Amino acid sequence: MEEDKKLLVALTYNLKRNHNILNEDDEAELDDFTTVNHIKASLEEAGCDVILLEATSKIVNLIYDKNIDIVFNFAEGLKGRGRESQVPALLNMLSIPFTGSDETTLGVALDKSLTKKIVAYDNIKTPKFQVFFTGKENLSKKLKYPLIVKPNAEGSSKGIIDNSVAKNDEELYSLVNRIIVNYNIPALVEEYVDGREFTVGLLGNGDDLEALPIMEINFDNARGTSFYSYNVKKNSKDFTSYTCPANLSDKEEKEIKKFAKKIFNLLECKDVARIDLRLSNLDNKPYFIEINPLPGLIDGFSDLTLIWKAMDREYKDLIKRILNEALRRYNMPILK
Repeated sequence: MEEDKKLLVALTYNLKRNHNILNEDDEAELDDFTTVNHIKASLEEAGCDVILLEATSKIVNLIYDKNIDIVFNFAEGLKGRGRESQVPALLNMLSIPFTGSDETTLGVALDKSLTKKIVAYDNIKTPKFQVFFTGKENLSKKLKYPLIVKPNAEGSSKGIIDNSVAKNDEELYSLVNRIIVNYNIPALVEEYVDGREFTVGLLGNGDDLEALPIMEINFDNARGTSFYSYNVKKNSKDFTSYTCPANLSDKEEKEIKKFAKKIFNLLECKDVARIDLRLSNLDNKPYFIEINPLPGLIDGFSDLTLIWKAMDREYKDLIKRILNEALRRYNMPILK
């Protein structure tokens, strides 16, 4: 690339459309144009030329002849369990560099039960679980109440309601069938871990992987729930507060950061991810809840941006950092 030529970055995304909505949270993972423009402005301020490419079916024809240097990808995809893999798979097929994890990692990570099987195989603690496909399955005798019920392949607390923790069979099967019927997706049932909830942002790759300051999510149990339901997440300013860096001992902090890095590398994430975990009241050990290798980037709302803000860093620097991690990984010149 010539020295005076600006880096041409394509920004891929999926917008909320607010039509054919069956459930309030059907478009919970999608973004609005405010966030798209915020990322675009950050990339332009970093010295890039930016073109916007919404990740609809038309992107297949639009992207091929744009002479793009790299794609900043935060597209959630259109539909299906592997929807987050759609754009990365296309980009890899066309040999176009992009930020973030590849299609395999994104496909695995969106499937919560599959991810839990992989991390558990490597002796990482995660709550015991069972997937319900029809709602007629018998509950495994290995699982003990209380149990939390959520869609197996969704993010942004989609499908999780304020009473998604079941204390008995009647409540359990009501919640399971609600997921299967309303979202047309299997339900993940897992033991509810009573304890403190944390999220860890990660940036980088290989030996340069950095775990950002750990953030604790403090739930207002009297007004909301002790976990992220869609309602609590959507109205987080009313129901939660955040402590970053979290109040942890040096030993706990080191253990959690090591835990998060191990999961990031085990799932072969790239450039950026965010990991949710709980520190159990029973054994004070971290339990893996889920990973998001395509974390939300809504300034002042998405957890990764809250962590970055707590570090007294500007939003534009987070966007530039993510892009630079990808450029470095592709052996391309980074932005100064």
